[in-house]
Parts: sequence; structure tokens; C-alpha cells
Amino acid sequence: MAARRGSMTALNAIIGKPGKIRIANFRITSQGPGTGNGCQALLRHGDRLGCCGCDVLRGTRQGNILLRKRFVVIRIASPGQFAASGSNHCLSAADGRAPRTMRRPGETGMAGATKTPAGKSAGSPTIEPSKPRLLGLLGPGLITGASDDDPSGIATYSQTGAQFGYATSWTLLFSYPLMTAIQIISARLGRTTGRGIAGNLRKYYPNWLVYSSVSLLLIANVINIGADVGAMADAVHVLIGGPQIAYVVAFGTICILMQVFLAYKNYVGVLKWLTLALLAYVATLFVVKVDWLDFARHLVLPDLSFKADYLTAIVAIFGTTISPYLFFWQSSQEVEDIKAVPERKPLKAAPEQADNAGSRISLDTFVGMAISNIIALAITITAAATLHANGVTDIQSSAQAAEALKPIAGTFAEILFAVGIVGTGLLAVPVLGGSAAYAVGETMRWKTGLDRKPREARAFYATIALATVIGAGLNLTPINPIKALYWSAVINGVVAVPIMAVMMMMSTQPRIMGRETIGLSLRIFGWLATGVMTLTAIAMIVTSFL
Repeated sequence: MAARRGSMTALNAIIGKPGKIRIANFRITSQGPGTGNGCQALLRHGDRLGCCGCDVLRGTRQGNILLRKRFVVIRIASPGQFAASGSNHCLSAADGRAPRTMRRPGETGMAGATKTPAGKSAGSPTIEPSKPRLLGLLGPGLITGASDDDPSGIATYSQTGAQFGYATSWTLLFSYPLMTAIQIISARLGRTTGRGIAGNLRKYYPNWLVYSSVSLLLIANVINIGADVGAMADAVHVLIGGPQIAYVVAFGTICILMQVFLAYKNYVGVLKWLTLALLAYVATLFVVKVDWLDFARHLVLPDLSFKADYLTAIVAIFGTTISPYLFFWQSSQEVEDIKAVPERKPLKAAPEQADNAGSRISLDTFVGMAISNIIALAITITAAATLHANGVTDIQSSAQAAEALKPIAGTFAEILFAVGIVGTGLLAVPVLGGSAAYAVGETMRWKTGLDRKPREARAFYATIALATVIGAGLNLTPINPIKALYWSAVINGVVAVPIMAVMMMMSTQPRIMGRETIGLSLRIFGWLATGVMTLTAIAMIVTSFL
């Protein structure tokens, strides 16, 4: 069975023994967008391959393809050949021309393969896209947004809700377009240049700016890791009792093992599933009594105040929702995805991929940041409707908020709140450790990436482990985690401003971005976010002396 020669590919298929197929002499007859070599052009992640008895075609970063249902495995044997074996007996090849509806390579989600009746030649191209699934398109933006609601963030939203009721809810509506814009810009930097933020800083800016920014980020992340691990341990102690130190050690170990020993694809899958823990806070709303009219009024018509405690609360919310580690993480994950999907190239080198890449990044980030702020609102509403309404106005930690809910909203609300703390902590701690390792690794020119084996990137993984160990170890010292978290927020607020300003300058320079500089709307909202964070940093410093 021989394939017809199309404008993009040609393929010879040789039928061997029953149940065995060998495909050879695959070659490119004319270059198409994103076709690096013959195997990549045919076996594109997310595309369909016409075959008999095949339901799902799934690619992996090693170049292996799994045709499910009949469990046929196709393994790339060499740059020009691949071999297939299994129970399949028919693999049809037709014109390799991409249909008009085909997406550019590398930006689609997981796909299923088409079924072709046995004995019939495929009447349509064998390589064609399926409609991408939403979950397949969501990735770095979703995980970044979900990790923003970490246990320390939960403590902030719980405290502001308990102290001021619904009065601070407007900040989460106001911050949404700002945080979305700055995260899209950070993602675009990674996807366009093929380097994370630290890598671009090192390449284009003076060393003093790189080292000072990364050092402050590392310190803030380590403190945040300590607060989050401690909060998870407290939450488990609230639920079942037992030694908190043992829980600290257990959670720290789990977070390290997840990043070091899980393959990148599996690790991302785990992080996506952990985002479901955020639903616990939505569920909590159904077991508490909320004055929705009062909430809606404060959401759109805020009662502003210039009292020191109110300003401190506003500063804390903005410092929690717009944090430097989120910029570094999402940018680095876009770079990881370029490595994981062979067809993806940095947009500076492959501008033909820009439209689909930009659309995917925007959708991913809009959804991720929306989830982040919806959950933050749910936590604020819960605390306002229960704690504030019953005169409980001083909450020092997320676990204390869960405990305080029990006599007011019942045991079920307490359990949901505590389970959410554990789930979000397991999501956020690896992100904090990972973003620190990416920043340090790119600065020091180490081999970086969760797609690498530990032996290939020893210093990178050692940074993840060391940051997590030191952070978790803070819970074993006399250092007050709440005070440490406050200074972490101060450091984050201070370091965010210059990093955001430099990101805005990098994203508008053709020498860095090529033809893919950001548009007017992103420039407006990006600089507005930078201005707001500048005022926030100033206010944070001023209120610390009030």
C-alpha cells in the first residue's frame, strides 16, 4: 500500500506479517509550517491518523505514539523512518496536504483518531486536526491562576473578609484585567523568545538587576513555601489531630518528589487535577448564608476608606494577586511546552505559529485568572458571611479560619475549608519552588527544565529541593510564620515593580520579540498594572510605619 504524494509529505507503507506493519521511507517533499523532519510532520501531537481500529492517537515528548483500543505502539526508529507493530492490520495513507481548517502545529489539544473501514482507502487526508478540548488547551495559565490561591493567600482573603465583610471584594474585580494582562505578557515573553524572564533579563539587562531581582524572588518564595507547608500541616491537624511537625516533613517531601521524579507530562496532569481542590471553596458557599445583595453592592460600588488598617488590607490583596513568582512560572512553563511539543518553535523564529499561540495563551490565562479571583471571592464571601457577621474579625492563618467556621457554619464547612487548604498547598508549593529554580537556573546558565531527568539538571532540581527544605524548616524555628509572611509580601511587592516595568519594556522591543511585540491593549493594561503595583508598594512601606 503506497501513499499518494502530496504537497507536504509522502509515505510508503509496507504490510508485513499479520498484525505487523512497517512504515518506511517517510520524507518531506516540500516544507510546510512547523515541519522539522519527516516524523514530526506526520506524527503531530493532537492530530489524527487514519487507521483501522484506532480510537485515540496520543503523542509523547519521547516521540512515541499510542494508538489506543488495539494498543498499537508506533515508535520513531530514525529521523526518516518509524516502525509500527500490534494488532492493527490496516494503516491508510492519503494526500498529506493540510486541510483548510487545520490549526498550525503544536497549539491543539489531545485528539482522537478517525476510524477508517477495513479495506477502504481513506477518502480524506490522513493527517487532520480534531477540535481541541478545552482542558487540553488550558495549561500554564490555569495552573498559575490556581496556585495564586495558596494557603497564605487564603489567609489574606479570610482575614480581610472577617475584618471588613464584603467591603474589600471590589479589589478582586478591579485586579482581574490587570493580573490577566501582566500574565499574558509574561507568557508571551516565554513563548516568543524561548527563554524565561530571568533568561531574557540576563541576555539584555545588566547583571546587578538580574541578581538583585532573582535573589529577592528566591527569599520571598522560600518564606512563602514555609508559610504554605505550615498551613497544610495546621489544616490536617485541625481535621485529624496528630503531630504537626510530622505533617510538615511529609508535605515538604511530597512536594519535592512530585517535581523531581514525575515526568513533566504527568506532573502537569497532577497539577491540573489539584486545581479541583479549589472547588471546595465554591462548595462552602452552599452551606453558609450569604447576603448576595449586600455583596453585589460592595462589589460594584465600593465603600472606600483611608484608614490604615483598610489600606493595609487593600495592599495585601494586590500583593497576593499580582506576585513575581507567577510571572516567572508562567513564562518558564511556556518554554517547557515548546520543548515538550516538537512542532512548537519560539515565535520569534516561527511567526506563522503566532496567531494560534496567542489565542491559546489568552484563553488559558483569562480562564486561569478568572478561576483565581472567583475562588478568592468565594473565600472572602465565606469569611464575611460567617466570621464577620458573628463578630470574629481577627484571623491569623487559613487553618484558624477553618477552625473558626465550625461553630458558625458547621463541621462540613470546616472540613471543606481545610481540605481546600491542603489541595491548594500541594499545588502552590511546587510552583513556588519551581519558579525559584527556573529564575536561579537561567541566571546561572544551568540546564533547566522539568522535562529533564534529575541527572541532566542536578543544580536545577537541587534548587527546588533546597528551597522547599529551607522553607519547610522555617516551621521548626522560633520565627513567627505570620510575620515572615508579611515580610515576604513586602519583598514581593517591592520586587514586582521593577520586574513588571522591565517586562513591559522587553515585550515592546523588536530586538527581543521580533515581529511579535505586544499590542496596544496589553500595553495599556500592562502599564496600568505596573502603576497600581507601584502605588501598592509605596502604600505597603508607608503603612508599615503607621
